[in-house]
Amino acid sequence: MITVDQLAVEFSGTTLFSDVSFVINPTDKIALMGKNGAGKSTMMKIIAGEQTATRGNVRAPKDVVIAYLPQHLLTEDDCTVFDEAAKAFKQVFSMKEEMDRLNNELTTRTDYESDEYMAIIEKVTELGEKFYALEDVNYDAEVEKALKGLGFKQEDFTRQTSEFSGGWRMRIELAKILLQKPDLILLDEPTNHIDIESVIWLEDFLVNKANAVMVISHDRAFIDNITNRTVEVTMGRIYDYKANYTHYLELRKDRRAHQIKAYQEQQKFIADNMAFIERFKGTYSKTNQVSSRERMLEKLQIIEIDEVDTSALKLRFPPSPRSGDYPVTVQDVSKSYDNHVVFKNANMSISRGEKVSFVGRNGEGKSTMIKAILGEIEVEGTCQLGHNVKVGYFAQNQAALLDKDLTIFQTVDEVAEGEIRTQIKNILGRFMFSGDDLDKKVSVLSGGEKTRLAMVKLLLEPVNLLILDEPTNHLDLKSKDVLKEALSTYDGTLILVSHDRDFLQGLSEKVFEFKEQRVIEHFETIDAFLERNRIKSIADINLKS
Repeated sequence: MITVDQLAVEFSGTTLFSDVSFVINPTDKIALMGKNGAGKSTMMKIIAGEQTATRGNVRAPKDVVIAYLPQHLLTEDDCTVFDEAAKAFKQVFSMKEEMDRLNNELTTRTDYESDEYMAIIEKVTELGEKFYALEDVNYDAEVEKALKGLGFKQEDFTRQTSEFSGGWRMRIELAKILLQKPDLILLDEPTNHIDIESVIWLEDFLVNKANAVMVISHDRAFIDNITNRTVEVTMGRIYDYKANYTHYLELRKDRRAHQIKAYQEQQKFIADNMAFIERFKGTYSKTNQVSSRERMLEKLQIIEIDEVDTSALKLRFPPSPRSGDYPVTVQDVSKSYDNHVVFKNANMSISRGEKVSFVGRNGEGKSTMIKAILGEIEVEGTCQLGHNVKVGYFAQNQAALLDKDLTIFQTVDEVAEGEIRTQIKNILGRFMFSGDDLDKKVSVLSGGEKTRLAMVKLLLEPVNLLILDEPTNHLDLKSKDVLKEALSTYDGTLILVSHDRDFLQGLSEKVFEFKEQRVIEHFETIDAFLERNRIKSIADINLKS
């Protein structure tokens, strides 16, 4: 359907990738993988027509529709949520308006034999064939279904888009893309701004209703559930696997093992020939053989071994100072903003060393409860921190709290204690900071870089109550693995808010669900809770839609 042919991107003397070719078929669900900086987003932009390649091209039939959702995007703020989403059908509505206009013109004209009259009839006929060939759709119902699936409530439909955060406006744009039913959907980190229930809805849509999909994501569960093919960008070229992410990792490991074996055999071959050349160089009877082997080695293409993170760093939190038996106690707590009730009569008791998850749709009160526990907002009822509780808090806006005048290295060195100080460079390397990066000031870092740095800083501080509010949005898969492993061995108390199911799994033994102005306590692991609610969530969301 869509052909990527000999694509190459070069800038400032550096080749990002070259001679990349592959075909996107009508039902492919592709995960575009590779380390940060490998060129994934660049390749997606080129396929979307948003960027031009140095060489090569992307070919597609004339009527193919490609829809692209970048990582960072703001919708226009000139209409309501519903009207903005309905722009997905703009072409259909324009077609209908044009037909109505032309038909009205035909009723008023009397030059039935003129060329102009016949041209109008031909145009109306052409438009009519296209319009009436479209599936009979209740467009308002489709818009409502998409918006509700992505977490909007009925009362949100008439609100101006300007009233919503960037994450919610990203959802509006995602709704528009899904409603267009394009031939290819390109998604760059689509799950960063949506909650678990909306991710499940999106998965169901992409698997069962979408045509071809290409996605860049650090959400392992999401890409495993929706993809049947993995295209890896590495060292300027691609590898194409007919497998989802987990299976791809196994195949990639096998591929690299074969590469290492072939590389070692080639190096032995080169060494043997070099030894022969050195031994018989200048020997008249061996001149032709020496020259032949020299020419052969000059033409030999050296086998390359794919990049891999060989670091064996195991990052652990510092030992937690002992706190009281119950670091967090919440009794009959209610919170409202004007006439909007967030939750009422909430109760929770979190024991020392317990790991719990806060789950629920965005806007149901998870972050509000955290602020209540920390004493940042006033509430009805009682929120208490226990004896000797030292809080480590990672907020969604944590990046804004860093000291802009410090360098990356200084930011971490400031909080590191003991032996861990000797590993600062290695730790920063695992979170994609290395070399000259360490001397950069916080003030020049991007939002994502600041978020990663804030996470490293938090990992090194000795605390006994750790509260993480959506910590994985800007972390790649390897960085998330480092954080998850550290959390699994953390000996303090943990409150975790996240929409990343793969990250959540195995990390908590109790779940507090925020739903319909209530906080419901579930005495089960996050794994059991997610599995129990997975099918139910899809059914509920579709039913509400």
